[in-house]
Amino acid sequence: MMTRTPRRAALCLLVVLVAAGHRATRAAAVTLSTSSRWVVDPAGRRVKLACVNWPSHLEPVVIEGLGRQPVGAIAGMVVSLGFNCIRLTYPIALATNASLSSLTVRQSLLAHGLAETAGGVEVNNPGFLDLTLMDSLKAVVNALGEKDVLVILDNHVSKPGWCCGNDDGNGFFGDRDFDPDVWVDGLGNMATIFADVPNVVGMSLRNELRGPRQNPEDWYTYMQRGAEAVHAANPRALVIMGGLSYDYDLSFLAARQVGVSFAAECKLVFEVHWYSFSDARAWETENANEVCARAARDFERRAGFLLARGFPLFLSEFGADLRGGDLKGNRYFPCAAAVAAEHDLDWAYWALQGSYALRQGVAGMDEVYGVLDWSWSKPRNETVLPRIQALQRPIQGPGYGEALPYTVLFHPLTGLCAAAAANTLELRPCNETDAWAYAPPASTLVLRDAAAAGLPCLRAEGRGLLARLGAKACGDALSTWRLASDSGMHVAVESPPGLDSGGGGMLCLDVGADGRSIVTNPCACLRGDGTCDPERQWFKLVTSTRRAARRPPATLA
Repeated sequence: MMTRTPRRAALCLLVVLVAAGHRATRAAAVTLSTSSRWVVDPAGRRVKLACVNWPSHLEPVVIEGLGRQPVGAIAGMVVSLGFNCIRLTYPIALATNASLSSLTVRQSLLAHGLAETAGGVEVNNPGFLDLTLMDSLKAVVNALGEKDVLVILDNHVSKPGWCCGNDDGNGFFGDRDFDPDVWVDGLGNMATIFADVPNVVGMSLRNELRGPRQNPEDWYTYMQRGAEAVHAANPRALVIMGGLSYDYDLSFLAARQVGVSFAAECKLVFEVHWYSFSDARAWETENANEVCARAARDFERRAGFLLARGFPLFLSEFGADLRGGDLKGNRYFPCAAAVAAEHDLDWAYWALQGSYALRQGVAGMDEVYGVLDWSWSKPRNETVLPRIQALQRPIQGPGYGEALPYTVLFHPLTGLCAAAAANTLELRPCNETDAWAYAPPASTLVLRDAAAAGLPCLRAEGRGLLARLGAKACGDALSTWRLASDSGMHVAVESPPGLDSGGGGMLCLDVGADGRSIVTNPCACLRGDGTCDPERQWFKLVTSTRRAARRPPATLA
C-alpha cells in the first residue's frame, strides 16, 4: 500500500527544518518541499500553489501572448489576478533538439507564417525577437521571478503541437514521437538549465499520458526514471507525477508505491486533471446533484485518496468556458470548485491565455477557457473570475492553525461565503467569513465565536424570507439543518405545515434576488430532474483553521 509512515513524515519535517537552517544566512532560490499532504517552504509553512497555465508547447514553441502584451505587463496581470504560480508548458524537443532550441523567435514565427505575430512581438517585446527559443523561455521565467511568481515547468508533449489525442504520437512511452530515452534526457537537460533559477520550484514530468498502449507497468518504469533524472539535476525542485488516461487516473497507486531514491527528501507531488468533458453527457442531461456526487466520489477513487495517505495532490488542470453559455461547464465548475475547496487543493487553472498565435492550424484562435480576453489586456469575464480567485487563499495547513477548526459556508457559484450581517446572513469574500459549528448529518448551525450572550443559531423563517440568527428555540425543526441532496450542498430544514414554505416540505438556503442576501426557499432540483439548475442553492460546508473575521456581535432575534 502507498502509505507514508509517521517516521517518514518526521523525516520530511526534519529535512525541511535542516534545509531552512542552511539557507538562513544567504539569499537563495525558493525551495519547496512536502510535509505530509502539504507543500511547504523552508520554515515548514504551507505554500498553496494557486497557479494558472501558460503554454509554450505549440508548433512555434514561442510562449503565447508575446505578440499581444509586454511580458512584464502579463506577469503583472498574473499577480494582480491573485495567482502566485505559473505552470509553464514546453515540448521535450526544446531540450533535446539543438536545431529547434537555437532558432530565434523571429525565425520560428516566420517559418510558421506568423508575420503578424512577429510584428506584435517587435512592438510589445522587441528584445525577444532575436532570442533563441530556449533563451526566450528563460526570459519569461525571469520576468515572472521579478514579480515573485513561482514557476512549475511542465513537459506537455514531445513534438511541439496542440495536446492531446489518443493517436497523436505523443501519448505514451514508445509512441511515434515519444522515445522514453530521449524524454529522460530532455527532463535532465531542462532541470539542469533551470537549476539555479530562483523561482522555478518544480517540474511536472509529463502531461496527460494516454492512448491504447498505456499501462501501469511502463508508467512505473519510465516515470521513476524521469523523476530520478530531474532530482539528480536539480535536487531543489518538486517532482510532479501525473497518471494515466489524460492525467485523470492515479488509482493504480493505491496498490503500489512509487520507488524513488529521494523519497525521504520530501519532493514528490502527484497531479490530476478534471474537466466537464470527462462526464459531458451526464452534466448536460442528468440531475446536477447526482452527477456532482458521482464525480466527487470518482475524484476520491482516482486521486483524492492520496491526500489521506500523506501526499500532496496538485489539480494541475481544470477549467470551463468563461463565456457562460456552456451548460455542462456551468454545472461542472461549481462542483469542481466545491471539491477543491473541501480539500483545500493546490491547483492550476487552464488557462491564462486569451488567444493563441497558432493552434491546430488556426492563427489567432480564441481560448474560451482563458482568464484573459483575446487581446490579453483584461479579464475575459469579471463575473466568473471571483469563482476562481476564491480558491487562491489557503484555509488549512502548516502555519495556518490560527483557530480551532470551524465550518465555512462556501457558495461555489459565486466564490463567496456566508457571513453574519446583524441578525441575518449575506455573501461576502471568504476572508470575511464567520466561524460556524456544525455536526453532520443534522444539527444546528451555530455562530461559534459570537461575543453576544448565548450561541446564535441559524433559523429558517419561511419561503423567500431572510434566514436569521437567534438564540431562542435552537434545535427545533427550523434550526436543525441537514444536507438534503446527493451533492451534500443543499443545506435544508424540514418545514412544518402551515409555515409559508410553499406547502410544507424542505426549505434550503438560497441567494436572494439582490444576489447578496441569504434566504430560504423550497429546495430545487434535489434529484431526478436533469433540466433544472441547483447551483444557486449549493453551499459547501468546508473546514478552515484561518482566523475568522471579527465584527460586532449579532443582534439576536
